[in-house]
Amino acid sequence: MDLSRIAALRATPVPPALHLIDGAACPASDGGTMTARSPIDGSALTTLARGTVADADAAVAAARRAFDDGRWSGLAPAERKRILLRWADLIEARALDLAVLGVRENGTEIAMALKAEPLSAAATIRYYAEAIDKLTGEIAATPPGTLGLVHREPAGVVAAIVPWNFPLMIGAWKLGPALAAGCSVVLKPAETAALTLLRIAELALEAGLPPGVLNVVTGEGPVVGAALAASMDVDVLVFTGSGATGRKLLEAAARSNLKRVYLELGGKSPNIVFADAPDLDEAAAVSAAGIFRNAGQVCIAGSRLLVERSVHDAFVEKLAAHATALRVGDPLDPATGAGALNSEAQLARSLRFVAEARAQGRRIVTGGDRILPETGGYYMAPTVVADVRPDDRLAREEVFGPVLAVTPFDTEDEAIALANGTDYGLAAAVWTGNLGRAHRMVRRLRAGLVHVNTYGGSDLTVPLGGVKQSGNGHDKSLHAFDKYLDLKTAWIKL
Repeated sequence: MDLSRIAALRATPVPPALHLIDGAACPASDGGTMTARSPIDGSALTTLARGTVADADAAVAAARRAFDDGRWSGLAPAERKRILLRWADLIEARALDLAVLGVRENGTEIAMALKAEPLSAAATIRYYAEAIDKLTGEIAATPPGTLGLVHREPAGVVAAIVPWNFPLMIGAWKLGPALAAGCSVVLKPAETAALTLLRIAELALEAGLPPGVLNVVTGEGPVVGAALAASMDVDVLVFTGSGATGRKLLEAAARSNLKRVYLELGGKSPNIVFADAPDLDEAAAVSAAGIFRNAGQVCIAGSRLLVERSVHDAFVEKLAAHATALRVGDPLDPATGAGALNSEAQLARSLRFVAEARAQGRRIVTGGDRILPETGGYYMAPTVVADVRPDDRLAREEVFGPVLAVTPFDTEDEAIALANGTDYGLAAAVWTGNLGRAHRMVRRLRAGLVHVNTYGGSDLTVPLGGVKQSGNGHDKSLHAFDKYLDLKTAWIKL
């Protein structure tokens, strides 16, 4: 990794950020701005346009014009493919610049950010670009004298609202299939992680994406996000974030045009370790990474550790050793293992969960405190809390910070009951050397993604989505196209 380049990029001033609407950078309609702060040191990084309802409406109108006149939706699949592949190349060529800018804004450690953000986004866009000309219609098995054709058509205008933890990765999960399908998009980034998404939208124009096909409006969720959800001209709304916001989006869709809404709402993912795990040392190391990478700000983070009682104490000791050894600090230092939390509010929330657990008499094995306050940044020691009970808030609610809740179990049935005993169902993991048990657990766990003898790392070939209150619909894989394509039947008498 080019340390001198990272140092130069760290010192580069970030100009004020504007919306991108109909191919042009523009300020908020009322001139409003909001400050973007760096979690590295709490300093003001730049300003963003504070979007208004009028801005959201203008972006939707631009996307509608672009869709209806066919400048993108009407292109041959091969031509859309060519432009998207060029876009992916441009993102990859500027990967380090984008990664450093993103780290300055959201605090992810640079070693992870480079791979998980721009390089991941480029790979995602390529994946869906390559799939465009493989999507075909169907001929139905109709009676003699009739012909039934099933056409797949772009759904129209898509509003995509993405979070701050991995804006490029998650943004690409929405943009890749939506644009490949021929839709036009209005993208609403998180208030604290918009800069890299604005930058890749500019690169999309450079690659040849027609103006109006991809628009980006920055601003506050209750204003811009709410306006997109209430718009009568948005056909599909996709969102990754909190359950509380997801409910509001569904309500707005119901009050407006009944637009399709797809939600990925996070989880409280159980990581289940049986005594017969093939390698408990590896399980401890991978489990630590599964909760503490990106300071625990990962949707599928294994934030609940369920350990068979016979190995509980020894395993918790191994995991705590990894947590203690993890280097937390400046996320632009390649040697850092975990960076900063995204905001002061997120740090405070994480600390409140630990304070409540401590007051309940739960055992803080390691961590639990803010660290490096002298930097002005938002850092927290990796935290392991033992003896957590199933009805504790720490066992039931998503912290989205570097806080692990540990609970022992005695039987397979008890492990299942504990694992399924929350409102969420996004991810889970099982560590066992028993093949039959592994398959039983996969079938019985209520989760969209179940790892076996690993945690994290699933690629674009498989879908990601949740059950229960973790949402609906899927990102990743070819199944993601289902959100952005309509089926149209032609019934023809011959």
